[in-house]
Amino acid sequence: MQGGLEGYDLIGDVHGCGATLGSLLERLGYHQRGGVYRHPRRKVIFLGDLIDRGPRIRLAVSIARRMVEEGEAHIVMGNHEYNALAYCHRAPGSLGREWLREHTPRHNRIIQETLQQYRDHPQEWEEALAWFLDIPLCLELDGLRVVHACWDQPLVEALRREHPDGRIDEDFLAASVVPGTLEFRILDRLTRGIHVPLPEGVEIQSGDGFTRRSFRAHFWARQPQTWGDVIFQPDNLPDDLERRELTDEERSRLSYYGPEQPPLFIGHYWCEGIPALPAANIACLDYSAVKFGRLVAYRWSGEPTLDANHFVWIRVPREEQVRPQPWEIDFD
Repeated sequence: MQGGLEGYDLIGDVHGCGATLGSLLERLGYHQRGGVYRHPRRKVIFLGDLIDRGPRIRLAVSIARRMVEEGEAHIVMGNHEYNALAYCHRAPGSLGREWLREHTPRHNRIIQETLQQYRDHPQEWEEALAWFLDIPLCLELDGLRVVHACWDQPLVEALRREHPDGRIDEDFLAASVVPGTLEFRILDRLTRGIHVPLPEGVEIQSGDGFTRRSFRAHFWARQPQTWGDVIFQPDNLPDDLERRELTDEERSRLSYYGPEQPPLFIGHYWCEGIPALPAANIACLDYSAVKFGRLVAYRWSGEPTLDANHFVWIRVPREEQVRPQPWEIDFD
């Protein structure tokens, strides 16, 4: 690492827990100078999903944006930043609708807390959206990789052929809402991960009341055979579906990140409990901060094999916890 930099502190999904983010940064040894959190020898990497759900969304965005713009941090785009961009960008006439992300009741509810907190600050919201569009989808620097949900090497390479810095533009954004396009596949896989549909008529009733018709699959199982080999979410599959064999078609849709690859940091997956490593070279840092969980960081100092002792976290205090209604949870 260049210039005396000792390493990076990677921080998972904040979801509007702005005050807790400030507390975590201070625990990590960052202190405000000139309105920006700084560390003499380290930098932060945010894993996306700064917005939605929590009570201090503007604060979370402000802290991260100032750090990035001052060179004290990096960030990758989460699916919630992407959702906000698509929700607030008008669609071309060829799509036959007004907005890239349709303003359905469900989509309205997902973003309503963010829009409410920016309601009296429209210029600030426009600036935030412009900044979201400038956030790369993935990062690879100093021997580590960062993406919000899933590192899929062929899709990362496809992105970089047209966008070497990983940043999309408005044309890419518009194409990404059309299923089947390369832009859709890149955005969907990198920011939302892999979903395996459940059998017809089968649903998962989540502990928070959300009904799911697919499950999230991880991407570090070598030669997986069953659904249970790849499931990665808080809820168990019903009945004996964990023993169900993956079909060739399902297996072909999976990504694979092998143990020989550089350390990878992801968010997105609403993990629970004490932070742990799902693989020796992969750390998930989303521990349901806004849903009665923890805001989690990993202190990385160049090690090729990750160490669970390097997790640092803060339990989110009651005033920053929001018990979402079931229809407000967005797992896509």
